[in-house]
Amino acid sequence: MYELGTVELIQRLSIALAIGLLIGLERGWNTRDEHEGERAAGLRTHGLAALLGGVWGAIAEHFGGGGAIALAIAFALFGAVIGFFRYRETVRLNTFGATTLVAVLLAFALGAFAVVGDQQAAAAAAVATTTLLALKQLLHGWVQRLTWPELRSGLLLLAMSFILPPVLPDHPIDRWGAINPFELWLLTVLIGVLSFAGYVAVKIVGYRRGVAVAGMAGGLASSTAATVAMSRLVADYPRQVNVLTAGAIFANAVMGPRVLTVLGLVNGDLAMRLAAPLIAIGLVYTLGGALLMMRRASDGAGANETLAIRNPLDLPAVLKFSALLATVMVLSRIATRFAGSKGVFALAALSGIADVDAISLALARQGVGEIGLESAAVAILLAIVSNTIVKAGIGWFIGGWAMGLRFTLVSVLALGAGVAALMTAPAFGL
Repeated sequence: MYELGTVELIQRLSIALAIGLLIGLERGWNTRDEHEGERAAGLRTHGLAALLGGVWGAIAEHFGGGGAIALAIAFALFGAVIGFFRYRETVRLNTFGATTLVAVLLAFALGAFAVVGDQQAAAAAAVATTTLLALKQLLHGWVQRLTWPELRSGLLLLAMSFILPPVLPDHPIDRWGAINPFELWLLTVLIGVLSFAGYVAVKIVGYRRGVAVAGMAGGLASSTAATVAMSRLVADYPRQVNVLTAGAIFANAVMGPRVLTVLGLVNGDLAMRLAAPLIAIGLVYTLGGALLMMRRASDGAGANETLAIRNPLDLPAVLKFSALLATVMVLSRIATRFAGSKGVFALAALSGIADVDAISLALARQGVGEIGLESAAVAILLAIVSNTIVKAGIGWFIGGWAMGLRFTLVSVLALGAGVAALMTAPAFGL
C-alpha cells in the first residue's frame, strides 16, 4: 500500500474524468436525437461513472487489501444499477444490445485503473474503446461483406503467425544449409500478410472507386493477377484501353515498393542498395499510368466490372508459395556454390517468370553473403525484368496489341530508369 499525494491524486482523477468524457462523447453523439431522460447513459453519465471509479480506486489505495474488495463490490453494485436502467431502456425501445452497458462499465473500470494503475495504459484503452464504438457502421458493414473463405484465411494467418512457428525447428535441415523451417515459415507469413492486405484493399475499394486505386491495391496482392484481370477487361471493353491499361500499370507501380518493403524487413543493406532503382521503377510506372488516365475514353462501358483477385491465403496457395520459396532457396545456394553470380543470374531470370518475391527473399536471406551485395541487387532486377516480360506478354495476348504496346512502352521506360538508377546510385552514397 502507498499513499497518493494530493497533486498526483487530482491528476489521476482528472485523467479518469477525461476517460469517461471521451467514451461518453461518442455515446452521447450517437444518441443525440433522443430527448433528455430517454437514454440510460450519455456524456455526463460516462464522465461521472469514470470519476466514480477513480474515487473508489483512491479509496482502495488508502485501505490496501480491504479496499480492493470494496472496489470490486462497488463495481458489481454499479454494474447492477446501470444494467437495470439499460434493461428498462431496451424494454421501452423493444431492442437488444449490451454495448452501452459494457461502455459504462469500462468507463468505471478504466477510471479506477487510472488511479491505481498505469495512467497511460488506461488512456490508451479508453481511446481503443471509443474507436471501436465509433466504427460501429464500418465494422458491421465489413462483417456483412466478409465471406467464409476470407474468415478462414484470417484464421489461417493467425495460426501461421502464432501456432506453427514455435514447433518448427530453428536450424537448417538440408545438406546445403539453405532451408531453415522456422525462417522459411516466417518469410511465408510475411508475404502472406502483404498479399492479404492487398486482397482486402481490393475488396474494400473495388473497381467502382477508381481503376488506379484498385490497380494499386491489386498489385499488393499480385501484380500478375491484376494485369490478367485488366487485360480481360480490355478484351471486353476495347474503348477503355487507356484507363484499363493504366490500371495494370498502377498494379506494377507498387511492385517495386512491395519488393523494397520485403527486403527492408529481411536485409536492410540490400534494401538500401535497391532503394533508388525500385523507387525509380515505381515512379515511372505511376507517371505512365497517370498520363494514360488523362486520355481515358468518354465511354463508361466496363465501369461496373469487378477487379477479381484470388484470395492469397487459401491453404493451397500458401503451401505452393512456401514450396516455391524453399525450392528457390535451395537452387540459389547450389547455384552460388557451383556457378557463382552467373548461376544466380540465370536462376533469377527463370524464377522471375513465376514470382519475384521468392528469389528476392532467397537472395536477401542467404544470397548476399555468397555473391555479394551488387550481384544480389542485379539478380533481383533481372527477376523483375523477367516478370515484367511475362506481364507484357499477357497484355499482348489477352488485351490485344493496343494494350500490349502501351504496357510494353511504359515498362521499358520504367525498367530503363531502374537500371540507370542502379548504375548511378553509388555516386549518391547508396
